[in-house]
Amino acid sequence: MKVKHLFGPAALVLSLLVATPGTAATPEGAPIITGKQWTESDANLKKAYLLGMANLLQVEQAYQRRHAPTDAQTLIPRFARGLQEQTLDSVRESLDNWYAANPAKLDRPVVETLWFEIVVPGTKRAP
Repeated sequence: MKVKHLFGPAALVLSLLVATPGTAATPEGAPIITGKQWTESDANLKKAYLLGMANLLQVEQAYQRRHAPTDAQTLIPRFARGLQEQTLDSVRESLDNWYAANPAKLDRPVVETLWFEIVVPGTKRAP
């Protein structure tokens, strides 16, 4: 993944989402975004979601530099390899195209689609 394209603004977005004063966590946890929400969202919301994901990956990569787990214990190196040739827009377009081609699978979580349809094939192309 072209890290510089995704991670800078992602830090700001995630920090605003996480550090908002007075916001209480819901007891049921964070919702899982599915293809239904994805297809109903505009391009800016999709980019915000992807920036949040990218920021999460960047933070975890930074942590793992000091506390390196094995590849069997983490998905982070595989995400990085699988997305290294991607940009924010190419990932968004790939997800848009996949959900358009698979309307019966709108209940599939976006992160699952990202993993199986973009990251895993990208690891096969990556050196």
